[in-house]
Amino acid sequence: MNHLNRVNFKHLHVFVAVAEHGSFRDAAEALNRSPSAVSMQVRQLEEQLSVPLFHRTTRRVQLTSEGEELLSHAQRALHEWSLGLRRIRDVADLHRGALSIACIPTIAATRFPNALVAFQRAHPGITLRLRELEAKALYVSVHDLQVDFAIGPAMAEHMDFGFDPICDDPIVAFSSSKHPLGAEVALARLCKMPVLLTTRSAGLRVMIEAEVARRGLSLDVAFEVSHTATLIAFAQAGLGVAVLPAIAVPKPLPEGTHVARITGARMARRIGIITARGQSLSPAAQEFIAVTRNALLDLQG
Repeated sequence: MNHLNRVNFKHLHVFVAVAEHGSFRDAAEALNRSPSAVSMQVRQLEEQLSVPLFHRTTRRVQLTSEGEELLSHAQRALHEWSLGLRRIRDVADLHRGALSIACIPTIAATRFPNALVAFQRAHPGITLRLRELEAKALYVSVHDLQVDFAIGPAMAEHMDFGFDPICDDPIVAFSSSKHPLGAEVALARLCKMPVLLTTRSAGLRVMIEAEVARRGLSLDVAFEVSHTATLIAFAQAGLGVAVLPAIAVPKPLPEGTHVARITGARMARRIGIITARGQSLSPAAQEFIAVTRNALLDLQG
């Protein structure tokens, strides 16, 4: 084995201390070690390098030309090492770092802003980046490690991901007085009304239609749109009954609108933290997840 491979930062640290103090005894005091231990480590370093690093006299030590050459490199190396450790410590202590998150639109537009504000207020040194994505694209971003983690719904076809559930988000019916609803509406009755849904490319639409088909029913889709905000606007205009997640319902309810729980089927999606299988989360990611949980807790009721 090459002797240079055994050179470590402990040897370099002792060498730099002796060079800067010009004395084994003074360096030993600064390092809180015995002079003999300091002398031994310097001797080991010299043996590994096969060159003398100091001229030793009875009064002081002086660097050789090889020692002077090593000193400048060793000081830079120790500085970079110390700087790297401080940066890692800052990341662990949430003083600095970057966090990239993907989130489905219905959460990004509702509970997510409060979570972002709370996290940035507590940890201003952490840079946050958000990707607002539909469920399928969201899973792709996690798989390709484009984000640290994502917040979105569980999907049966993506069981190979890590999924840490936070809450259940009920699917509800939202309408104007033109299509009156009580506190509840049976799925069978809803299927006889003009329904407003998101497009078939949306994960929510797939989940709703699968649940309806299991009951041997079918929806009378009056309009399909790309965005939940459009569903709400169409429902307020009296164009039909919007079927959407409870988290997306405007608060407070606009005058003349109604929200009904859908009965006769399990109409809810599970929201959670999505990660690549086996992925380790940084301290910043873990802290942000805790903040997100608090922001979503009211969905449980």
